[in-house]
Amino acid sequence: MKKTRSPAPHDGLFKTFLTHPATARDFLEIHLPPALQNYCDLDTLQLESGSFIEENLHNYFADVLWSVRTCGGDGYVYCLIEHQSSHDKYMAFRMMRYAIAAMQRHLEAGHNELPLVIPLLFCHGRASPWPAPLSWTALFHEPDIARQLYSGTFPIIDVGTLEDGEIMRHRRLAMLELLLKHVYQRDIAGLTEQLVTLLLAGYTTSEQLTTLLNWMLHTGNTAEPGVFLNHLAQRIPQHKEVFMTMAQKLEQKGLQRGLQEGLIQGREEGEHAAAVKIAGNMLKCGIDSATVMQLTGLSEDEVKQLHRFPC
Repeated sequence: MKKTRSPAPHDGLFKTFLTHPATARDFLEIHLPPALQNYCDLDTLQLESGSFIEENLHNYFADVLWSVRTCGGDGYVYCLIEHQSSHDKYMAFRMMRYAIAAMQRHLEAGHNELPLVIPLLFCHGRASPWPAPLSWTALFHEPDIARQLYSGTFPIIDVGTLEDGEIMRHRRLAMLELLLKHVYQRDIAGLTEQLVTLLLAGYTTSEQLTTLLNWMLHTGNTAEPGVFLNHLAQRIPQHKEVFMTMAQKLEQKGLQRGLQEGLIQGREEGEHAAAVKIAGNMLKCGIDSATVMQLTGLSEDEVKQLHRFPC
């Protein structure tokens, strides 16, 4: 959300005053709520850059941003003072965005805890008192649910904490959750019976099964993937074609890998033979062994062998 700046001189006037340390301190001593003021060490006020850049590279601005240490020890509080002369229904949301941007920059500076950011809105518009909500959660269609969601802990699905028996009751999600739970722990073939049960229940589409099998083979967590796939094909006839196709691809991939490894080995053996021949010629020309090893990459034993049995 890019803030539209008015050509009126209000902004310059406001910044001239509120970027002055003594004036800013008076402002905070007068307008900062007492409980928050008692938490801040106003002797440590330091003016910060109030401009932030989002991923879309659009600048947006917080009018004045002061950092301050806490009275309770190490820690930072940022006082974000925003100036507004016209009514903006979404001002509370905008203030939250500025506050979160300040927190992000604080983390990027190397700190390992989020700082408190206190948004303060200074307004002098014709509409007074301020007519828009001052709580950003009030802007939601369901503000009570929004307050509950954004002031508490977020829902989490940690499959590592779920029992396999519980996962097996999760219908169309069970296959995904079960495999992801055990991906780092054991050979997937150990889950054969659970997988057969879920596949026979018809919860998994052919597209999902193909994707899962590709993922399983890519992660390399199946000791004998060909045997595993053939066994599943026999147990689950409705997906036999998928399993057999995957097994054929796997076999083809194995042959290709074997061929590539053979070519690499042959190339390496050829390069080694060439190096031996070059080294023998160098030794015949009286070049010392150390130089021969350095230029050809041969080991000391290999060069000694050439001394004994020249090419």
